[in-house]
Amino acid sequence: MDLFEGEKISFPKKETLAARILTAEEISDKYVRGDVRIVTEQARYPLNTIMNMLNSGDYNLNPEFQRRKRWSTTKQSRLVESFIMNVPIPPIFLYEVAYSQYEVMDGLQRLTAINEFYSNKFALTGLDQWSELNGMYYNTLPEQVRRGIDRRYLSSIILLQETARDEVEAIRLKQLVFERINSGGEKLEPQESRNALYNGPLNQLCIKLARTESFCKMWAIPTDADLEKLSSSTQASLEFDEDLEYDSEPEDILQNNAMYKKMQDVELVLRFFAYRQLSDVEQGRLRDFLDLYLKQGNLFSKAVLEKFSELFTKTSDLIYKVLGDRAFYLLRKKKNGAWQWFERPTKVLYDPLMYAFSCYLPQTEKLLSKSEEIKNKLEELYRSQADAFEGRSTNQRDIFTRRNLLKNFLGSVLE
Repeated sequence: MDLFEGEKISFPKKETLAARILTAEEISDKYVRGDVRIVTEQARYPLNTIMNMLNSGDYNLNPEFQRRKRWSTTKQSRLVESFIMNVPIPPIFLYEVAYSQYEVMDGLQRLTAINEFYSNKFALTGLDQWSELNGMYYNTLPEQVRRGIDRRYLSSIILLQETARDEVEAIRLKQLVFERINSGGEKLEPQESRNALYNGPLNQLCIKLARTESFCKMWAIPTDADLEKLSSSTQASLEFDEDLEYDSEPEDILQNNAMYKKMQDVELVLRFFAYRQLSDVEQGRLRDFLDLYLKQGNLFSKAVLEKFSELFTKTSDLIYKVLGDRAFYLLRKKKNGAWQWFERPTKVLYDPLMYAFSCYLPQTEKLLSKSEEIKNKLEELYRSQADAFEGRSTNQRDIFTRRNLLKNFLGSVLE
């Protein structure tokens, strides 16, 4: 398929030269110069001041570093219980983007939990050491307990602006710190790291397109329409049940979807665009390829991104209309010789089907008219080419084989 004007990316060849080995004296000089040294200061915030602090506008709670994850009410409550028992809480990390202006690099969930607790947005639940407090809001706690919580502090480590010499260096060091402070905790998914380290216009477009209704339906992700319907039913039930669980709200349903939570849906959108230039890159790790593509793709013009948006939406809608919500389900042969549909969507089919259908968008109406024929003949194709669609076959040659099989298949149906 032809690329759009301005879409072509030049992928560098793999490095062949080993890094130069420094002498002990050169290493010492590098340390003295402070080539890579973080300038920090520490601060402590009384819990009862955090709500006003966040409302001041001086703290950005949603920079590109934050993940698509949200604590449940139970986890928020247990943080409050930790403060009641004076359990040490890890410090949050802030980056000073301007004088007295900060980005929250790590600690968004803790700050959000404290802010919502003091705003009486949730009742404590799931406490085991202080179960007597379950069901209480901040403003309904016994006065002595409230005073005890108000005396607690949240510590912070602030990376000062003078850490970096310029904006480019600032981005690099923020990325470095983000990776280091997250490496010891919950492991980041590849797309979560990309979202943090390579945020930009293409990344934002992928996030937006991942909410495409047809795409969500084919990957069993709640659509915006689903959430709106659920929100309406929730609001209706609130008239009769004021104690409705926070975790059952529409946004929590979306957060509980594994693909959405780990940003795998966003990665699938990115794959669709990146695979258009897969033949131009040397064989290597998929993660490295997508990292590089997103990093450079963020420099695409607005015109290219608009064409991307139209291409993805039309392709996804077309596949859904032709094949339905099971479009990416694969027919596989079991060990006993029986054929069975794999009961979930697969990337093995997603990548080549998206590519093949995108090549024939100009013939959308004809494809729609042949929907039943395509479904029936696809089943025959999966049977006759079972080896090509084997899930363990993931190198570039296998990917190209599947793409060509499906592109030629659609071409034969159209003939």
